[in-house]
Amino acid sequence: MTENLRIEDNSLPLEGIRVLELGNFIAAPFAARLFGDFGAEVIKIERPNGGDELRDWRKSRGQTSMLFRTLGRNKKSVTLDLRSEAGQEAVKKIAAQCDVVIENFRPGTLEKWGLGPDVLTELNPDVVIVRISGYGQTGPYKNRAGFGSSAESFGGLRYITGEPDRPAGRAAASMGDTVAGLYGVIGALMLMLQKAQGIKHTGPQTVDVALYEGVFSLLESLVPDYDAYGMVRKRTGGALPGVVPTGSYLCADGLEVVIGGNSNSVFMRLMKAIGREDLAADESLLTTETRGAREEELNGAISAWTGSYPLAEVLDLLDAAGVPAGPVYDAPSIAEDKHYLARGMIQTHEVVVEDKPEKVRFPGVVPKIPGHEGRVQWIGPELGEHTEEVLRDLVGLDPEQIAGFTGAEVKA
Repeated sequence: MTENLRIEDNSLPLEGIRVLELGNFIAAPFAARLFGDFGAEVIKIERPNGGDELRDWRKSRGQTSMLFRTLGRNKKSVTLDLRSEAGQEAVKKIAAQCDVVIENFRPGTLEKWGLGPDVLTELNPDVVIVRISGYGQTGPYKNRAGFGSSAESFGGLRYITGEPDRPAGRAAASMGDTVAGLYGVIGALMLMLQKAQGIKHTGPQTVDVALYEGVFSLLESLVPDYDAYGMVRKRTGGALPGVVPTGSYLCADGLEVVIGGNSNSVFMRLMKAIGREDLAADESLLTTETRGAREEELNGAISAWTGSYPLAEVLDLLDAAGVPAGPVYDAPSIAEDKHYLARGMIQTHEVVVEDKPEKVRFPGVVPKIPGHEGRVQWIGPELGEHTEEVLRDLVGLDPEQIAGFTGAEVKA
């Protein structure tokens, strides 16, 4: 526990904080990773046989996926059976020495295991408990199973994602889980800040994050537009309704550029850059409504211009004109881009993929805090790599007692 923690110069902002992660897949692990990125000690509990199922996701070789290595970085892996009395007692002793507990089980699961907020708070009155679930801890749907996919659908995101003549689309990443993880961290830090300010709470200090609510919160004025204007937003592909011009445009070399020219000043600069002074001088185009009515004309003019130049030249010309634009990057492009590299957003680590260590590039840490920047100290650990250490140091078991746990739970 961290009483009167003093942050030294050049230290990580969360040094001295201890976090217990109970959960699988993405939402809770993503939240716990953010704590670990900035210096917190993160103890991840995994089931003895197989561990977090994320270890198996999207791997074409080896035993542990790069997705787990990414989300599991800076964490200690401890194998305990949360369904067993011994595992539950061990977790209680660990939680009693933690500042934050993060879980993403279905509501009621922790209570069933004797690890609910009331129990954890009795053991540790200052602990902050982050609970991430599909539909939240209350309400008529609270007991429904919920993954990021169902949250993105229920939260309204998928209805407006994709091409208008096709079924609902999705982003090729777990947006619902990731956003929920971010909200979980924000909530935990707010309660921890209150504690640091001397504000006392009675009862469990819990952060209740529903996956669908995180998604819904990103959709701007989706419902207000419906009430005020009778507008039901539909799928519009790569365009945003009423936001013109913005979108993806093909260049002469077959590559794509995304251009955002939807503010009045930027619109005029964009039109001048593409040689359409007539459109830049057209005062009737200085409202979003009138630009929206002439969307096809404006996009046609931009497409004709981008189609005359290779991507690199398009980017240079738009940059010189002060027009926001970016290439549509794939993984190799990102991994080799000089700006990513200069800001430390691509970091190389040695990781065992199959039989021996290989150099693999991983994403860096966000956000930048000059003088206190987060860091990747190690990538996701082997299953149970830190079981013996944690059972010894935090639970207080001696070697003979540790040996009493199943062999699968203790790293040989």
